[in-house]
Amino acid sequence: MSSPRLKIGLYASLVMAIFVLASYKLYQRNDATAPQKDDVLIKVMLSGLNIAHYQPEKIDDTFSKRVFDLYLKRIDVNKKFLLKSDVAQLSKYQSDIDDQVKRGSHEFLDMSTQLMDQRVKDIQALYRDILTKPFDFTVEEKMETDPEKMVFPADKAAQREDWRKFLKYRTLVQMSEIIDEQAKRTGKGNLAASTANSATLTTNEPNRTPEQMEAEARKRVLKYYDDQFRDLLQTDANDRLAMYANVVANTYDPHTEYFAPRDKDNFDQAMTGRFEGIGASLQEKDGQIKVADIIPGSASYRQGELKAGDIITRVGQGAEVPVSVEGMRLDKAIVLIKGKKGTEVRLTVKKSDGSTKIIPIIRDVVIIEDTYAQSATINENGKKYGYIKLPSFYADFNDNGGRSSAGDVKKELEKLQKENIQGLVLDLRFNGGGSLTDAVEMAGLFIDSGPVVQVRSRQGAATVLNDRDPRVQYTGPLVVLVNKFSASASEILAAAIQDYKRGIVMGSTSTYGKGTVQRIFDLDDALPAEFNSIKPFGSLKLTTQKFYRINGGSTQFKGVMSDIVLPDPYSYLDQGEKESEYPLKWDEIAPARYKTWADAPNVAKLTAASQKRVATDPRFKLMSEMVQRMVQRKNDTSVSLKLTTYKAEQDKAKIESDKFEAAQKAAATINISALATDIQAQGSDTIKVNRAVRFVKPLRKDMTLREAVLVIQDEA
Repeated sequence: MSSPRLKIGLYASLVMAIFVLASYKLYQRNDATAPQKDDVLIKVMLSGLNIAHYQPEKIDDTFSKRVFDLYLKRIDVNKKFLLKSDVAQLSKYQSDIDDQVKRGSHEFLDMSTQLMDQRVKDIQALYRDILTKPFDFTVEEKMETDPEKMVFPADKAAQREDWRKFLKYRTLVQMSEIIDEQAKRTGKGNLAASTANSATLTTNEPNRTPEQMEAEARKRVLKYYDDQFRDLLQTDANDRLAMYANVVANTYDPHTEYFAPRDKDNFDQAMTGRFEGIGASLQEKDGQIKVADIIPGSASYRQGELKAGDIITRVGQGAEVPVSVEGMRLDKAIVLIKGKKGTEVRLTVKKSDGSTKIIPIIRDVVIIEDTYAQSATINENGKKYGYIKLPSFYADFNDNGGRSSAGDVKKELEKLQKENIQGLVLDLRFNGGGSLTDAVEMAGLFIDSGPVVQVRSRQGAATVLNDRDPRVQYTGPLVVLVNKFSASASEILAAAIQDYKRGIVMGSTSTYGKGTVQRIFDLDDALPAEFNSIKPFGSLKLTTQKFYRINGGSTQFKGVMSDIVLPDPYSYLDQGEKESEYPLKWDEIAPARYKTWADAPNVAKLTAASQKRVATDPRFKLMSEMVQRMVQRKNDTSVSLKLTTYKAEQDKAKIESDKFEAAQKAAATINISALATDIQAQGSDTIKVNRAVRFVKPLRKDMTLREAVLVIQDEA
């Protein structure tokens, strides 16, 4: 039987042939006139999507409505530019976009572009005028921050009021930071001493009065928005077309995307595994730049303060005045954040607890070794346990003799077996997936031969991918740690362990829920030479297959539910497949035939014991309370524009955060250490020795890891 990798390659070739055929048909239909790039791009994309996508859409009024809604949201998510009358003008195209595609026109794109270009110019004059006058921060008024609860302004007067509150809020944030900066310099400043009618503080530097601080805050906000609008005014037809094409692709599912030529170059660079910058994966959502993941071994990973879920609000080059990236396009924000090795970038981020923090990071090249599997031993009550951290399911897809995650985990298991471990924790937290083949091989290290996952294309029956090796590398107690950022191949492995009852899946309520496979196709390769005059077109990443567990259920949308759920600081975040736009839904197929593990753990018993411990653990209790407060803050979407109220809320959030950090530091330290054989093997290579030591440092206070070890002890 052919390998999964060979099957995928044949399928990719078939889809490419489909694209070529579609492009030739398009050219034949338009050979009387010179083809237009936007017409060609959208038509070729839709032809390929409707033939090759796992769940193609019918190009009808429903499709038109999806494109309309999503594009309107993308161009004006916070409803700060378009008026209600503008939306009404665009709404006449709400059910016509499908017809425009068929007849090769683009009235909706043209009209929205015309309106947005004009409104950007209008708003630029508006915010500059508003920022010429001081704000009164003693007035109690609120501003709505949830885009879903906002409405498009009825007229220009309402729009001005929206912008007045918005700019007042941005100035308030700056004012608060200036107060904190001044208080930090003096060591004895406070809000009362910094607000109106207060005495100035004693310091070696001249302190600014409240009026001066307010003026400085407005000056900073003005610069931020001048920079932002400079970018907005540079948006050209290619930018608009790329955004529109991506919206069309995204209406099929969130992982089907259009890459403009520049974006594809960035994607290719990411795939090389070598980065020069901070080493964080970023995403733009609702006008905010969010940290999706921290690349293991990167400058951000080593610095340790930037976390997944953080929102980057400003970017500064060293000591220079930072630039706001709120509302900025992701590609332009990335240009500011990336940079040469050895240079400093200072990120102002909004943390998940509501606090704001400035994080300095020295840019560097990612240490590739830190993306590989690593192991350690944990000594607890006279017994030794193994720990393996797997950052991703990496593989050498070009068969150039490179490393694979399955091979590396096997080697780590061999080393741990020599340490006579009595249990194993496999950590898949923040593991976004990767090689399907490695996930299958890795599952085989823990089970007898049998099915691991089912893969289904749009047509035909599901293909069962099996572990054909009857050998079991490790037979002892096993806990697999997951969280909301464990996705794709991580979910395949966790689901297999769970379905075979081979071990305990433990962590957040569920994993991410990405149970689909994507392929990338270069549109320039698909289009014939007749279109060379309007190339390049970029690339299309489209969903072609879907994963199913061996029990028949999909990992898509729902993810994998943990056997033992622990309090999770990320649980309140709107992260996961189900929170994305137009995700493919969960379904199920016939289960595969498999035999569960003979010595299956008693999940009910282990869960009860864990819940009892967690309920009395002060750190877990503090975390649960903190998460509840975060949920309350998230649900309370209106923010006060009164300085004393705002500062009190910020100070309270910081106190709560500091309290949790203090509890973490005071907790018992996990006795975890790098393998002596690993350190000895490095010899005089201090960089690699430090890497081994650095690997275990953050784990010593990891409360989830500690509970995993206790669960293994319960099982023994």
